Amino acid sequence: MRERVGAGAPGGSPFGSARPLVLDGGLGTTLEAMGVDVHGPAWSAAALHDDRDAIRAAHLAFFEAGADVAVTASYQVSFDGPAAAGADAADVERAIRASTRLAREAAEIAQERDGRRRFVAASVGPYGASLADGSEYTGDHGLTVAELRRWHRRRLEALAATAPDVLAIETIPSAAEAEALLAEIEALGVPAWLSLTADGDRTRQGEPLADVFAQAAGVEGIVAVGVNCCDRHAVAAAIAAARSAAPGLDLVVYPNGAGTWDALARAWRAEAEPDPLVAAPGWVGGGATLVGGCCRVGPEHIRALRAGLAAAGALEA
Repeated sequence: MRERVGAGAPGGSPFGSARPLVLDGGLGTTLEAMGVDVHGPAWSAAALHDDRDAIRAAHLAFFEAGADVAVTASYQVSFDGPAAAGADAADVERAIRASTRLAREAAEIAQERDGRRRFVAASVGPYGASLADGSEYTGDHGLTVAELRRWHRRRLEALAATAPDVLAIETIPSAAEAEALLAEIEALGVPAWLSLTADGDRTRQGEPLADVFAQAAGVEGIVAVGVNCCDRHAVAAAIAAARSAAPGLDLVVYPNGAGTWDALARAWRAEAEPDPLVAAPGWVGGGATLVGGCCRVGPEHIRALRAGLAAAGALEA
C-alpha cells in the first residue's frame, strides 16, 4: 500500500526539499497531437475510458522531456454534468483511480530509466469544467459556496483515496469557488495546491489574487498557490501577489501557450509559439518554485523549459 498523500515529506511538503520543480504541460494538447479525440464534453478525460495507453504515454513523454511532476487526466472527471453523461458512480470511481495509476506508472518507468524521482498531482478542475461550456474561465454558474462544497466533496475524497503526492486544484475562476475548495481541503487534511485562472492580478471574477492567496495561506494542507491556464503575461503579477500574501508557501505557475479558447467550437484560435515558456527563468528568479505549462504546451516546450532553467543555473539539466 502506498503512503497517504504527502506522508513523511519534510515539513509536510509532498515534494521534499528540491526546488524548483518542473511541471508537465497540456495533457489534452499532447493527447490531441497523438491522434486522440479530445473534442467531446469529457475532453481528455474521455481517454480514461477509451485509450488509457495514450494517457500513460503522454505522461511519460513529459517526464522524458524533463518534467518532475505529472498532473493527472482527472480535470474534467465528475460525478454529474455533461462530462459524466452515460457514466454511473462506479464508472467515475474507476476513471479517477485510473487517472492516478496511469501517471504513477509513467513516473515509475521514468525513474527506473534515470533515477530521478517523479511526482503525481491529481487534477481537481472547477465546477465549470463539468459543464463543458467554457464557464471554468468565468465562474458564471450561480452556485453558492455551500453548493460548491457539496459538489466538490465526493470527487476530492475519491481523488485523495488514490494516494497522489498532492491534489492540484487548478483553473479556479473565483474567490467563492476557492473558498469552497479550501474549506474542503482543510476538512480532508491532505496536501494540495490552489491555482487560479487569472486576468492580470485578479481572478476571472475580478477579485484580487492576493486576497485569495492570503486566505489559502491560512489553510492547513495548502502547500502552494499560483496561477494556471492563463496568459503568460499574467504570471509576473501573480508572483508578486503570492509573495506578498502567502510568503511561506510554494508558488506554482503554469500558463497557456499562445491562442484563445473558443468554448463553443471547443478549439483554440491562433498558432502555437515556438517557446511559450521562455520567460520561466525570470519567474523562478522572482520566486516561482513549481513551473510548467498548461494548454498548448507540449513535451517539446517542457524540454526547452528545463534547458532554459539549467542554462540559468536554476537546476540541473
